[in-house]
Amino acid sequence: MGLKLRLTIMNFLQFAVWGSYLVCIGNFLGRVGLGDYIAWFYVAQGVVSIFMPAIIGAIADKFVQPQRLLGISHLIAAAFMLLAAWAGIEATRSAAEQLAAGADRIEAAIWPVFLPYLVSVAFYMPTIALSNTVAFSALVRNGYDTVKDFPPIRVFGTVGFIAAMWFVNFAGFGLGQAAQFTYMQLIVCAAFGLLLGLYSFTLPECPINRTAASEKKSFAQRFGLDAFVLFKQKKMALFFIFSMLLGVSLQITNGFATPYINSFAATSKSWFAENPTLLTSLSQASEALCILLIPFFLGRFGIKRVMLMAMGAWVLRFGFFGIGSTESVGGLAALIASMIVYGVAFDFFNVSGALFVEREAGRDFQASAQGLFMLMTNGIGASVGTWIAGKVVNHFCAWNAEGFFVARPDVAGGWPAVWGIFAAYALVVAITFALVFKYRHQPVHS
Repeated sequence: MGLKLRLTIMNFLQFAVWGSYLVCIGNFLGRVGLGDYIAWFYVAQGVVSIFMPAIIGAIADKFVQPQRLLGISHLIAAAFMLLAAWAGIEATRSAAEQLAAGADRIEAAIWPVFLPYLVSVAFYMPTIALSNTVAFSALVRNGYDTVKDFPPIRVFGTVGFIAAMWFVNFAGFGLGQAAQFTYMQLIVCAAFGLLLGLYSFTLPECPINRTAASEKKSFAQRFGLDAFVLFKQKKMALFFIFSMLLGVSLQITNGFATPYINSFAATSKSWFAENPTLLTSLSQASEALCILLIPFFLGRFGIKRVMLMAMGAWVLRFGFFGIGSTESVGGLAALIASMIVYGVAFDFFNVSGALFVEREAGRDFQASAQGLFMLMTNGIGASVGTWIAGKVVNHFCAWNAEGFFVARPDVAGGWPAVWGIFAAYALVVAITFALVFKYRHQPVHS
């Protein structure tokens, strides 16, 4: 088997693990009485993203070859996800008993599911960087050009994410509901993880770099803390602050899009309402396509304008959700439009932001500055944003006994108010960024 094919399989499985549950775990939690805690599961992912990649990365730098550590991490993550699934089975049984007894609201303890889930994602999140390390090392050692040869390999990660979403959308496993609504999504996740964990031990060796320079790295350098000195520069401080503010938006639709779309099934039998994970997968397809557009937009408009386009796309992402529904052609068109603009919202800021850091951080802080950018967006921003979003959503909406996240009868606004608040927030951030962040519009030529 050729090297590129082996790395392609690795990337496919790497993101299939994530795609099995990331956008649909809320559907399962709501049906077993844990719907009020959806935000916690996404906050956990953001919190562990702050420190676990640095810890695992430091181990890979000095002690364990990256491909082996990739396998070990996936096996541990899969084992704990199976424990979460086992707790999910018990929660499902308890929910069925409560419904049979005529309960108006299902109650469940969060900790049996949440704690093993927390450990699982703590070991999964670092594997995203580890898989990149394995791919880059193998390609370089075999004489390939990473700029040319890695993107076609990486795009199969997105394909794997979408394939897993489609699988859990349709596969029922004899439970009467698709896996996207049951604990089976966690078992599917664990199965992909176990497969990749074992497969990782067959990947090419990535020798540990024991050069004097790597041995002399300080604690601050290993954990990217030295990059905080960049906050002394007004331009960099503003950029990282806005990265955190925009990061607030990152996990909101991952956590609440499918429960929202599925809520229309409470009043109608729309096919799209009953297949929310499939509909949401259009967001990932858009993400893959928008990556191809970035060189043109950066070359034509420059970094700041591309970042503004991303912020405007977040306004549209939430706004289209606010007017969307599965009960009319126009409403469905709005939902699809929201999925399409997601690619611009996600890719344009991440790529242009990384390029800004590469240009402005200086050679001595390149790696740690990029890590700080990810920490501010996917760590602090996403964690705080998802926690606040959970408060907003639970104020306007509640889970009913049938497992649908519907508008509270005692609070006006419902889901349109939720998405309107998020859209207004994104608009304020975009306008403030346009006025405050000063950066010459230098076109980027690929």
